[in-house]
Amino acid sequence: MTLKLWDLNMDSGPVSTFQVHEHLRPRLCDLYENDSIFDKFECCLSGDGLHVATGSYNLFRVFASTPGSMEVTTLEASRNPMRRQIANPTRPTRGTLTSMTRGVRRGGENLGVDANGNSLDFSTKLLHLAWHPTENSIACAAANSLYMYYA
Repeated sequence: MTLKLWDLNMDSGPVSTFQVHEHLRPRLCDLYENDSIFDKFECCLSGDGLHVATGSYNLFRVFASTPGSMEVTTLEASRNPMRRQIANPTRPTRGTLTSMTRGVRRGGENLGVDANGNSLDFSTKLLHLAWHPTENSIACAAANSLYMYYA
């Protein structure tokens, strides 16, 4: 349900904790019934260490790793990122990830639906992510597709 960022030299507790799958808590029974409860989504850290990303069901989320920051960007892995968009009345975010959000929804909450307002499809998963070590680009693998995002 959460992603915890740890400092190896500080074993008392995580540096930051990010709410990734809290919207799935009421649907744990559904996840268990179709064996999705055992899904392991990878996470990756940006080259500058300022952002962390993790996959989800048809989405991936990028968090600012600085303590106290509430910057969250949710991106959909889709062949057509410009299809029907959902407007979220959230405060504008600053930073280098703003240009990545073209055609996707932005915000911290997900109410059990995907970016199009449809119910979540547990068979579509973004399990593998990789952030380029020097550029601000992310590669995401979903099923038999590879998606590249660059800001």
